[in-house]
Amino acid sequence: MSVSLIDAQRAVILGQIHHITQQDWKVLIVDPDSRKLLDNVIDEDALLNENITNIEQILDRRPNNRDVDALYFLTPQPHIVDCVMADFQKRKYKKAHLVWTSLLHPALRDRIDKSQTAREQIAQFTVLNTEYFPRESHLVTFRDPWSFPILFHPACNHLVRQHMEDIAQKIVGVCVALGEYPTIRYYRPRTPTHEASILCSHLARFVQDELDLYAKFHNDFPPPTTRPRGTLYILDRSVDLMSPLIHEFSYQAMAHDLLPIQESDKITYRVTINEGQHDQEVKDIAISEKDKIWLDNRHRHMKDVIEKLMADFQRFIKDNPNFTNKAGDEGGNSLNAIKDMLAGLPQFQEMKEAYALHLGMAQECMNRFQGWKLGELSSVEQTCATGLDEDYKKPKGLADQIIRMLDEDDVTPPDRLRLLLLFVLYNDGLLPADVSKLLSHAQLPQQDSQIVSNLELLGARTSRTLKDPRPPPQPLFPRKPPPIAGTQEEFLSSRYEPALQSLLEGHAIGNVDSTAFPYTKPPLDMGADQAQASAQSLRSAKPTWAKSTRSNVSAENRQRVIVFMAGGATYAEARTCYEVGRTTGREVFLTTSHMLTPQLFVRQISDLSVDKRKLGIPAEQPKQQAPAHLFEPDEIPKPPPQPQQVQRPAPSGPTPEQGMAAMNLNGRPNGNAGAHAAPAQQAYPANSSAKLTKEKDRDKEKKRHHFGFGRKG
Repeated sequence: MSVSLIDAQRAVILGQIHHITQQDWKVLIVDPDSRKLLDNVIDEDALLNENITNIEQILDRRPNNRDVDALYFLTPQPHIVDCVMADFQKRKYKKAHLVWTSLLHPALRDRIDKSQTAREQIAQFTVLNTEYFPRESHLVTFRDPWSFPILFHPACNHLVRQHMEDIAQKIVGVCVALGEYPTIRYYRPRTPTHEASILCSHLARFVQDELDLYAKFHNDFPPPTTRPRGTLYILDRSVDLMSPLIHEFSYQAMAHDLLPIQESDKITYRVTINEGQHDQEVKDIAISEKDKIWLDNRHRHMKDVIEKLMADFQRFIKDNPNFTNKAGDEGGNSLNAIKDMLAGLPQFQEMKEAYALHLGMAQECMNRFQGWKLGELSSVEQTCATGLDEDYKKPKGLADQIIRMLDEDDVTPPDRLRLLLLFVLYNDGLLPADVSKLLSHAQLPQQDSQIVSNLELLGARTSRTLKDPRPPPQPLFPRKPPPIAGTQEEFLSSRYEPALQSLLEGHAIGNVDSTAFPYTKPPLDMGADQAQASAQSLRSAKPTWAKSTRSNVSAENRQRVIVFMAGGATYAEARTCYEVGRTTGREVFLTTSHMLTPQLFVRQISDLSVDKRKLGIPAEQPKQQAPAHLFEPDEIPKPPPQPQQVQRPAPSGPTPEQGMAAMNLNGRPNGNAGAHAAPAQQAYPANSSAKLTKEKDRDKEKKRHHFGFGRKG
C-alpha cells in the first residue's frame, strides 16, 4: 500500500507523545508554530487521548502545576527557549519532557545544557525533525512563500545561507519520515546566466551533510527494506518557467488558477448551500484529503470531472429509488438540475456539502473558461510553451496571433501579461521596443516591462539587439515525437508537459543527463541506477491523465523519488508526480516551499525589483520576544483572614490531665472521634515519570556535535 506523508508525520508525533506519557498524565505545552504543525495532521481529540490533561500555549499566562509533568512540543526559536527557561526558573511543572520540531542552534542548546536549574527539571530532550506540512499524501510544503524573494532577490544574498540550512533540515525531516537515505542529484544549468544558478548545488550539499550527520548518530536509520535506494532531486524554479504561467485544465490546477480559493491553515472555498431555498446558507467548506470527491477528480481534465460528477449523481438516483420522483424532467442531466435536486436532501448533509462544493467550483471554472476565452488563449499559450503548433510543426504567424489575443477585450489583463511573458520566453528575448509595443497592445502599464526584465534573475533571457546572433537555446530534455493522429481536442489544449515530467520519466529508464543533474556523491556502482530503471517505453505525448498503463511492481518494493522544488511548485507538477509515479511503478513525493498559482508567481517576479524593505520578509523583521509576564514573580497568595479572638469563659469540662487519662493506647479518645477524622488520601499519586533516566553518555556526544549547521566558517 502506498505510504502517505500525512500518516507518516502523524505516526512520528503521536508515537513520541505516547512514549513520553506511558499511561501517565501530562500537560502539553505548545507554541503558535508548533500548534500549526500538530493541527495539520492530528485532531485535538487524538492528542487528548494520549493521556494529555490539557493543551497550553507557552506564550500565555499559565498557573503553576508542580504535581504533573509537562510535555513541551516546541519550535527551536530564541524567544521560545526564553519562555522555557522562564518556566524552569519558576519550577512551573514537576518535570519537563522537551520535544523540538527541529534542531536548536548550538548557542540555544548550550544555554539549556549549562543551566543547573534546567538540568534538574529535564526528564527528556528529543529532536523530531518534523518542521514541514504534509498537504497531500505525496505533497509537502513548508508554508514559506518568503523563500522565493530570499533565494532570488538580489538584495537578499545575506539571508541565503541560513535559509538553505533551514530548508536542508526540513528536507531531511521528510527523508527521515519516509525512512529514506537517498542518493542526491541536483539541477545545474548548462549555460548559466544568473547569480542564482548555483542555488541547487549549494542546497544539495547542505542536505547531504545533514543526512550524513543524522545517519551517523542514529544507528536505526535508514531502516532495513527490500526497496531500492531512493533518489532525491534538488531543483529550483528556473528549471521550468513555463509551467507557472500557462493555463492548466486539470481540476485542481484550474480551480486554484481561476477561483478565489482561500489558503491559510486550511484550504477553503465559499459556496452557497440550498441556493434559493428558505434555508439558504453561505459556507466556507474545506478542501482536503478527507474529501473523496476531491481525491477522485483533482487530477482529471475538467471536461472529465463534470462528466464524472453527473454520472456519480445519476448512480445515486438509481441507488435511491425513493428519491427519483424529485429528479424532475431533467433527471439530473445538467449541473444546475443536480444542484436544485441536492437542495431537497436534508438527510444527506455531508454529501450535499461535498457535491455543492465541487459542482459550484466546476460550474464557476467553466463560466470563466468561456467568458475569458481561455480556449483560444490556451492554444496560443501551448504554442509558446512547446514551440510547436497544434499540428506539432514550427508555428507560423505566431506574433500576429499574440497581438490579436492581446487586443481581445474578453481576455483579462492578468492573462494578457502571462501571454506576453510566455512569448518573451519562447523567443529567448525581444527587442525592448517590441516589448513596449506589446504592452501598449495589451493596454498594460509600461512599468510591467520591469516584470519581463525580472525573469533574467531566474535564468531567462528577455532582451536582445538587432545584431544579436543568438542561437536558439538547447532544450533541457529531448523533444518527444508527436502523438498518434486523432488526439482528442481537449488534449491539444494541454500539449505542454512540465520539465519535471521529462525528468521523472528519464529517471525511470535511467536516462537522466548527469551533466545537467549531477550527483553530490556518485554511486560506487554507476550501473545501479540503470538496473533499477524500468525498460518500459514512456514515449507518448498524451497528457498523463490519459494514460492507463500501470506497473506490476509491488507497493513494498517501489523505489521512492523525492523532488524538492526551491522557489515554489505548480499544481501541474504535483499532478505529474502522482501520474508518472503510477505509470513507472515508483512513489514520487513533491516537496516545496509553497504552492504557486500563476497570479502569485507573477506577483513574486514583480517583487524582485521592489525595495526589499517594503516586502516585509520575516527574517528581517524585529525578533520576537518572550512575553514580559513570564518573567514576573508569581503572586504570593494572601493568607486567609485570621478569625477574631473572642474571650471565652473557662471550660467547665475535664482538665487536660483528665482528658489524657481518657485516651486509650490506640490513639483514639474513648468518646466521639468523628470531628477529628484522618485527612482524605491525595487525589493523584506521585508522577511515575520521575523514574525516567537520561542516556547521559549518548546525549553528551550528540550535544557536542549539535546536529546542525550555521557554525561552519
